[in-house]
Amino acid sequence: MSFEKITYAVEDDIAILTFNDPKTMNAAGVDTVNEMSLALEKAGDEARCTIITANGRGFCSGANLSANPGGANQPDRKPDAGRELDRVYNPFIKSIRMHPHPVITAVNGAAAGVGCSIALAGDFIVAAESAYFLQAFRRIGLVPDGGSTYLLTRAIGRARAMEMTLFGEKIPASQALDWGLVNRVVADDKLLEEATNYAKQLANGPTTALSIIRDLVWQAEDNDFDTQLQAERYAQRTAGRSPDFAEGVKAFLEKRPANFKKS
Repeated sequence: MSFEKITYAVEDDIAILTFNDPKTMNAAGVDTVNEMSLALEKAGDEARCTIITANGRGFCSGANLSANPGGANQPDRKPDAGRELDRVYNPFIKSIRMHPHPVITAVNGAAAGVGCSIALAGDFIVAAESAYFLQAFRRIGLVPDGGSTYLLTRAIGRARAMEMTLFGEKIPASQALDWGLVNRVVADDKLLEEATNYAKQLANGPTTALSIIRDLVWQAEDNDFDTQLQAERYAQRTAGRSPDFAEGVKAFLEKRPANFKKS
C-alpha cells in the first residue's frame, strides 16, 4: 500500500504514522485523512502501539481551506461546512478512540483546527517545545469540530476550553503542560525518540489489559460511578482470562520481568 500525503512504518511492534505534506504544514485534506484512516486500520493489525506525528514545521494546520470545504462553489447545492465531518473527519477521530491498542500523538509545531483534535485524541500526548495548540475557527466564522469541544472540556475544564475556543489564541506547549492538555514536553530534536521510548514500554506491555485500560478511561468521562464500577468488573473478567495475566502471575511468583506476547 502506497501513500502520498503520509508515511507509514512498523518496527518493533510500533507503527509510526507521519503527516508528510510540509508545504501545507500538513493540512488535513480529505485525501490526507483518508490515507491516515487506512494506515491506522493497518496499524491495528500489525503493531502493539501506534504513534501519530508529522514531518516539517507543523503537526497539522487543520482542514485544507483551499479545497472548497462544504461545497461552497457548487451553485446547485447549499454550502454545508459540516458535510465532510460526517463522511471523513468524525469517523477518523472515532477510529483513534476505538483503536485496539494505545495511541501516542507526538506533536511538533502547530496543531490547529482539526489537527488539534487529532493531537488531543491520543491516549498519551508528547509535545515538542515548539508545539502549540490552536482553535482558530472563530477567525473564519466557524465552530470547533472533530470532537475538540468534548476533548478540550474534559481535559482542561469548561473555563479554559471557552478561553481557547472563544478567543482563538495559541496555547504553547509549556502552557498546555501546565493546563494538563499534554503529558510531556520535550526538546524538538528529541520528540520522536521520546515518543518511541514511551511506545516501546506500551508495545512490550500486556496487550489485552492495556487495550481495556484505555477503553475504561475513555468511558469514565461519560459514565456515572456505578456504571463505571460495573464496566471495571466485566473488564477484569476479560483481562483475568488472558494469557497476559497468566504470564504476569507466573513472572511475579518467579521474581522475573513478565514476557507478554502479542495477543
